[in-house]
Amino acid sequence: MVAMAESASSARLPGVREVAAAAGVSRQTVSRVLNDSPSIRPETRERVLAAMAELEFRPNRAARMLTTARSRTIGVLASSASALYGPASSLDAVENAARDSGYFVTVAHAFTAEKEEILAALDHLMDQSVDGIVVIAPQQRVQDAMLSVHFAVPAVELHGAGTGEEAGLVVDQVEGARLAVRHLMGRGHARILHVCGPLDWAEARARRAGFLLECEVAGAGAIVSRAGDWTAASGAEIAAEFLADRTITAVFSSNDQMALGVLHAARRAGRSVPGDLAVVGFDDIPEAAFFAPPLTTVRQDFAELGRRTVARLVAMVEGRELAFAEPVPPALIVRESA
Repeated sequence: MVAMAESASSARLPGVREVAAAAGVSRQTVSRVLNDSPSIRPETRERVLAAMAELEFRPNRAARMLTTARSRTIGVLASSASALYGPASSLDAVENAARDSGYFVTVAHAFTAEKEEILAALDHLMDQSVDGIVVIAPQQRVQDAMLSVHFAVPAVELHGAGTGEEAGLVVDQVEGARLAVRHLMGRGHARILHVCGPLDWAEARARRAGFLLECEVAGAGAIVSRAGDWTAASGAEIAAEFLADRTITAVFSSNDQMALGVLHAARRAGRSVPGDLAVVGFDDIPEAAFFAPPLTTVRQDFAELGRRTVARLVAMVEGRELAFAEPVPPALIVRESA
């Protein structure tokens, strides 16, 4: 085993010199290709890239940092809520989009909203020479704490209020809620309960606002519950407070997990779904299609959200302007619960 390790470590990995020889170009040309220089002819670039693939060449990140002053690494500052479906999906989307753009991702968690904790997470990222930072912090108290934090590199916020320059870096939560209510109203439901999410989150506030707006426009009877905490347990507990009222024939839940709790509470209250109670969720988590009955819900396009976020941050790093005027549109996924 020792001899094998020594043999493997002594084998020289292919470098720029070998790539240049295989492609029939100079080492300077290979370096220009690595640094995305616009002066390289397309056919030359393809020949160099083909040589890299054939030799299984991997560029030395440290050496590239010395020549470009960039690490090609994006830092992600995430709050303690990042284990929940929305933030976790956003983190995955950012990582996938960054990889597609030729960037690495490193993540630091701020486990509280205290400024010291946020600064410690930022210091961790800056110690790794990140080129820019994506902030995934959906809780209002975390966003408030970040207002007094100085970012030494370009930064964008995902899951913010969706105003100003960040307007295109959110899914249109208000429209998603309106789609849900419109669907329920179209099936004859005139008195609808909204099982509300935690109002410390901009998304929950926006979904509540969209629910109330569409109910007002359509003339539906709107009932808004107290705030839940995104969990199935809170959804079940809140729904149980209302389901004895048989005039309530539909529920719009602020997320799918709480909708799962609503389905549980409905069974316990003797309410048939969708027979005499329709239920719509929000998010379209992977399990939603396997609820009993399968859940009608509002889908968020996290892949597009991640692509936009990374594209905007990379543009800022490179000194370019890139803005998305409109939020990412949601989509209603109709299944059997409504």
